[in-house]
Formats: sequence, C-alpha cells, structure tokens
Amino acid sequence: MTETKHTTEQQGAALETAKLGIWAFLATEVLLFGGLFTAYTVLRVGDPQMFHTEYLKLNRLFGAINTVVLITSSLTVALGIAAIREGKTGTLKRCLLLTILLAAAFLGIKYAEYAEHFARGELPRTNNFFSLYYMMTGLHAIHVFAGMAALATMLVMAGRGKFSAEEHTPVEITGLYWHFVDLVWIYLFPLLYLIG
Repeated sequence: MTETKHTTEQQGAALETAKLGIWAFLATEVLLFGGLFTAYTVLRVGDPQMFHTEYLKLNRLFGAINTVVLITSSLTVALGIAAIREGKTGTLKRCLLLTILLAAAFLGIKYAEYAEHFARGELPRTNNFFSLYYMMTGLHAIHVFAGMAALATMLVMAGRGKFSAEEHTPVEITGLYWHFVDLVWIYLFPLLYLIG
C-alpha cells in the first residue's frame, strides 16, 4: 500500500515536472510567433493599401477548412487523453491516428494553397505581405509536421502497451504541444485571412 502510494506520488511529480518543461518551451514559441505578429502589424500599418490588396488574394475557403480541420484535431487529441486516463488504450490509438490524418489533411490543403499562389507568381519575395505570409504559415506548418512526428511516436508507444491509466505523461505533453499548434493557427487565420 505504501509502495503504491509512493509510486503514484512519483508519477504525479514526474507529470508536473514534464508539464513545467513543456510550458517553458511553449513560452519561447509564443515569443517567436509574437515577434512575427508584431512585425506583421508594424508593416501593415506602414502600408495598409498594399496589405489590403494582397490579402484579397488569399483563399479564405482553404483557410476556413484548415481552421475546422485543426480544431477537430484538437478535439481528437483531448478525447484520446481522456480515454487513456481511463485506461482505454484502443480509443487512444484511434484518436491519435485520426489526429495524424487530420494534420496530414491540413498540410495537404496548405500545399494546394501554396501551389495556387506559386502558379500566380505570388512568391515570398513578391512583397512584405507575402514574405510574412509564407514565413508565418511556413513556420506553423513546420510545427504541424513536428506535431505529427510526436503523435506518431505516441501511437507506436501506445501500440507497444507503454501507456495506462496510471502512466501516460508523454501523451499529455504531446497533447499540450498540439493544442498550442492549434492555438497559433486560431490567431493566424483571422490575422491573415479575415482582417483586410
């Protein structure tokens, strides 16, 4: 009984330490994206007409679909975490797989959007708007790809029986990262696609 309590306390301490670490990492990411948001705002104030003209060239349908895709993926991650807290490994695996597929769909849509811009000659060097558009969405896409790799690792580990109701800290940490990726897009979408 004492040994079980001691193990539970150790796992609780490990989870808190891991959460502290991921929050510290995410804080640096917030600073990174915050700098880009600030640069966008400053440059937009300096040349509002050009930014308005170029923003009209973005595909709002693609942006809106990708927003729904990412929000849905955050839901599947949350459902997976809730499932493993109850020891439901099968549900966790299905949720992780679905999240990975949604992330792949997001990147596929983003690829189609980039191809559309490239075909029209709207390149990163075209002007400040497209420089920031590619930089911000490209950096976000890299984060999505990194998240997919982390989710795939969790899926493999879940398949090997590494997680249970008592031990699932890596899933929780990966879930926090994925919610951050989703949150960044929630800010990017209105900034780039809706505020003309």
